[in-house]
Amino acid sequence: MGDTQDWTAVPGAAERARSVLAAAWSCAVTADGVREEYVGAHSVTEDGEVRLTVPDDSGLLAAALCAPRQEPSALLEFADVAPVPVRNRIRARLWLSGWFAPSAGALVLRPTRVVLRQSSGPVVVDLDEFTAARPDPLAGAESRLLTHLADAHPDAVERLTRLVRPESLHAATRVAPLAVDRHGLTLRIERSRAHGDVRLPFHTPADDVAQLTERMHVLLAQASAAACPRALQRQRADGDG
Repeated sequence: MGDTQDWTAVPGAAERARSVLAAAWSCAVTADGVREEYVGAHSVTEDGEVRLTVPDDSGLLAAALCAPRQEPSALLEFADVAPVPVRNRIRARLWLSGWFAPSAGALVLRPTRVVLRQSSGPVVVDLDEFTAARPDPLAGAESRLLTHLADAHPDAVERLTRLVRPESLHAATRVAPLAVDRHGLTLRIERSRAHGDVRLPFHTPADDVAQLTERMHVLLAQASAAACPRALQRQRADGDG
């Protein structure tokens, strides 16, 4: 986790939180002592409210109907899981706390506090910024894109390591794509007992998959012009022996 390149642009906390929320498929919900987990049951409004469809016999729905003013306090937890299998796959966690209100057979959470926890630590996201932010344009396609890169183009991943500082590849046993957003690609560098992440920035942000393809071609061209890292050369030599 101490592997870094020079500073590069990254999504802000509000945008990252909205991206986690947009891409998450499941969530854990706690309200008035009732905790339930749901898969494929939530949707997000443009201003960041979460609409949760629950069964009629749900304890959460009963809590909402029986609460004073029918608005129980609630906590929703979302996990951002790396689509490619790596060590420590949870890239971030997002907590939304607020009030549930019944609406047309569903429960709608109006967030009053948003907390995003990444490897750098937790941060309280400003509510106005959260409401105004939009998910990263690649958030919905990220899982498919990274899985395809890892499974179909391992040679490209290896080539991209030529853009990584040699010291960051010391004792590396595996390199895998960890994340991608409009600003860049992040690689996970695994060692026998540790791991670190390195970010490869795009020359300009990508607003859709077509632009991402062009940005990746630029990175690969830069990698092709670079020398193979000595650390990986030694690994290959050791493996051949």
